[in-house]
Amino acid sequence: MPFPRASGILLHPTSLPGRFGMGDVGPCAYEFVDFLTQTGQQLWQMLPLGPTGHGNSPYMSYSAMAGNHFLISLEQLRDRDLLTQADLDSLPDFPEDWVDFSAVMPAKLHLLEKAAAAFQHQASAEDRAEFDEFCADRAFWLDNYAFFMALKRVHNGASWTEWDPAIARRKPEAMAQWREKLAPLIDMHRYLQFEFYRQWSSLKKYANENHIQIIGDKPIYVAHDSVDVWAFPHNFMVDEETLAPSEMAGVPPDYFSETGQLWGNPTYNWDAVEKQGFRWWLQRLKALLDYVDLIRIDHFRGFQAYWAVPEGETTAMNGKWVEAPGEAFFNTVKAELGSLPILAEDLGVITPEVEALRDQFDFPGMKILQFAFGGDHMNPYLPFNYGRNFLVYTGTHDNDTTVGWFNQVGDYERDRIYRYLGHLGEDGIHWAMIRLALTSIANQAIVPLQDLLGLDSSARMNSPGKPDGNWGWRYRQSVLDEQVRDRLRELTRLTGRAPRHWYS
Repeated sequence: MPFPRASGILLHPTSLPGRFGMGDVGPCAYEFVDFLTQTGQQLWQMLPLGPTGHGNSPYMSYSAMAGNHFLISLEQLRDRDLLTQADLDSLPDFPEDWVDFSAVMPAKLHLLEKAAAAFQHQASAEDRAEFDEFCADRAFWLDNYAFFMALKRVHNGASWTEWDPAIARRKPEAMAQWREKLAPLIDMHRYLQFEFYRQWSSLKKYANENHIQIIGDKPIYVAHDSVDVWAFPHNFMVDEETLAPSEMAGVPPDYFSETGQLWGNPTYNWDAVEKQGFRWWLQRLKALLDYVDLIRIDHFRGFQAYWAVPEGETTAMNGKWVEAPGEAFFNTVKAELGSLPILAEDLGVITPEVEALRDQFDFPGMKILQFAFGGDHMNPYLPFNYGRNFLVYTGTHDNDTTVGWFNQVGDYERDRIYRYLGHLGEDGIHWAMIRLALTSIANQAIVPLQDLLGLDSSARMNSPGKPDGNWGWRYRQSVLDEQVRDRLRELTRLTGRAPRHWYS
């Protein structure tokens, strides 16, 4: 479905400021909504909200439907008397400019567990009824998730394939024994999901009341070490003997990599998923719509055809293209859930068939300005080649910041940038690219906060292929000063992307 002309900021909640080591849904999140409102933005885009697994990547989550409990605000728990101020004061001083995940997560988990215990003992009848309703409404994914996380805890974080074979393969007797043994841990994880939902719902309501829509991110694939693969192995290409992926996801060799990208996620057993009426996927979309208004589907092209790499391969070179039932899937989604607000991440090897699937359902595609200056005038990322039903970005979480990109760009591209823009002016490349995005014909324009602030490569959110040191960037509250606010507000109004009431 096409969307009205608007603009917004890309910022994951972990990057918000605050004294507890990583961003959360506390006061600073509400202040960021205020910043968006004051500058005429209508969109807040973020990365996937699930509990992170290996490497703290939001794209490698333990669940495709749960929320990341580390985003829970400790201050809100204190305000509900589930924690004390002394509890909060007991935390050490964490870095302000980046997330030290190895220090923050255990310290915060200790307090989250304390709050969960307090809730069990002192919850009012109203809170208890709300909790029970939440658990009943989301039993499809919540029961398995809470059980999986409890099992993972007692197995010291080991992958589910390394657990005792009986529980790894979900034998009924083992399941019953472990459920009884781990009941308190299971209840704790149910509570943490309830608290995340309660806090996030309040933030989303505040954003919506201020004319801000939240864009969520849905990776097409899930991590192999996830509750989804453990609980629903028939939905995935998993070897029945080894429990390893029998077919792995990735992308073929291209200009950026001679060996392609081997992601390691199991691909879908689309025949089995389709025979079930795409039920798991429908539940997944419903779960995300609890938290967001619009859904960006990562690697959209995989719904038309996906690159499948056999078990045992160490690169993506020996894969093959396999057709996926994208048309049948999205028709089912439309029939069951209505016309969903889906945005298609259509980057990579895009064929006419992929574009046809995207356009058949009126899903907006993506344009990245950092990709616009290679090649010639036919480059599809140049603004004069856009249609209206697109989102234009200066860059994404996988790109370098605009300043970092410009500092390293080759001579040919640099020359084309200068000739296309005419001149950079005193405001720098980042404001030139922001202006280019906002003045484009694309219905929606998204700017990473790092680009708004003119930060260099040290503020990059993710470097694909780099195993460590990603996802940790944070900003300080003071950087969103009046100069930044005024400039963004004026440019947003000038380019017709502010809310309608600004012009009446």
